[in-house]
Amino acid sequence: MKIIRGVLPHQSFLRSNRSALVLTASLLLSGCATFSPDRGMGVVADVADHTIKKDVVAIRSVDEAQRANDDVTRLLRRALTVDTAVQVALLNNRGLQATYNELALAEADRVQESLLPNPTFSISRIAGGGVVEIQRQVVGDILALATLPFRSEIAKQRFRQAQLRAALETLRLAADVRRAYYRAVAANELVGFLSRAKATAESIAQLSKNLGQTGSMNKLDQAREQVFYAETTADLATVRQEATSSREALARLLGLWDGDLNFKLPSHLPALPPRPQTLPRIEVDAVEHRIDLQIARIELVALAKALNLTEASRFVTLLDVAGISKTTRNPDGSRFRERGFDIQFQIPIFDGGEVRVRQASETYNQAFNRLTEKAINVRSEARDAYRTYRSSYEIARQYEREVLPLRKIITEEMQLRFSSMQVDVFTLLTEARQRTASLRAAIEAKRSFWLAQSDLQTAVNGGGSGETPTKSSPTTTAQAGGGGN
Repeated sequence: MKIIRGVLPHQSFLRSNRSALVLTASLLLSGCATFSPDRGMGVVADVADHTIKKDVVAIRSVDEAQRANDDVTRLLRRALTVDTAVQVALLNNRGLQATYNELALAEADRVQESLLPNPTFSISRIAGGGVVEIQRQVVGDILALATLPFRSEIAKQRFRQAQLRAALETLRLAADVRRAYYRAVAANELVGFLSRAKATAESIAQLSKNLGQTGSMNKLDQAREQVFYAETTADLATVRQEATSSREALARLLGLWDGDLNFKLPSHLPALPPRPQTLPRIEVDAVEHRIDLQIARIELVALAKALNLTEASRFVTLLDVAGISKTTRNPDGSRFRERGFDIQFQIPIFDGGEVRVRQASETYNQAFNRLTEKAINVRSEARDAYRTYRSSYEIARQYEREVLPLRKIITEEMQLRFSSMQVDVFTLLTEARQRTASLRAAIEAKRSFWLAQSDLQTAVNGGGSGETPTKSSPTTTAQAGGGGN
């Protein structure tokens, strides 16, 4: 939108319109915005408190930085839970602090848009032939005065968007931390499990070697046990690398470096909850609570106001009003004063504002269609996240209730029969491989559940990073176990 500039009349003109100008100025000044004490962080703090039950802080001073650092140090003294990891990230992640700086800048824009335009005073002096002319003008932005309430309201909507964007980034960081935490802890659990499996596989490989030396085991069976040990060793190396990378990813999100990199993580994933959540209103909850939807709605309202303003000012592109006071001093010392005004306006012959109105209209329609699309996608994402959450829970629970207990019984019975010479060593070794595959699959199923729970929270509240839910894939050990049947 093109801003129209005008020139305020001189004192004589002001005096005759003093009542109207004083009333207008009073109304405009009453609407001027000021900086908030918390620099807009109130909305972010409320969202974080109600959604993820965490505290957020925008670090603005050395004292605030020191308090945040003390809190982080205190939280790192014990092994991190998923909640303490999220809290550390909210206090210590500098990328999030940069987002809060953007919020403060957005508030500055809001205040700027609510301020009255500063008047400009100009004076010119022309001398020649003994005659001196002095001209004074007071210049103001007429259109800015007329449109100030509209622009101020639009700026408020933009600032509200900035607050929700900061809240959305807060939720996104919390979601990323939860995912990274569960991956890192699951990797730790897999490292411990495969370390024990490697020791068992090594004993079995040594046993098969000894049996081969006595002629009790042929080369084919020896090779099968040796490759099981070799594959388990390779799997352990791979998982150790994944554990290191997962830990580094978590450290980056937590904003940790140097001495703080020695933070402690649990060796096992949390136990499954007794029962899964029941969310019959999952779609409604997502549409009501998703922050990205709220941002899109506010954008639509702001564009509607901008469209109305564009339509109202489509024909007015230039209006200059000048109040002039001119003093002429003659060579004989006499003075002659002139007062008047000058008006300039642009005739909308070639540009009647249709282009600006069309652009504003199409921008509004585009935002409306994007909002509709997002609402449809949000409902779909919520349904899919809930189905994935429930199925992941049922799979992990199946391993916990059925598969692992049965595997334990089979192993115990196999050992008893092997001791009584009812089964041979080959059957016992095959069972060991299958039990190893089941135990690893159970850990991965539990990891998938906790990741699915994080994705469910994101689908309802917002803050997703665009990644798809993690799908468990067959492992080398599982394939090796299956091949032994």
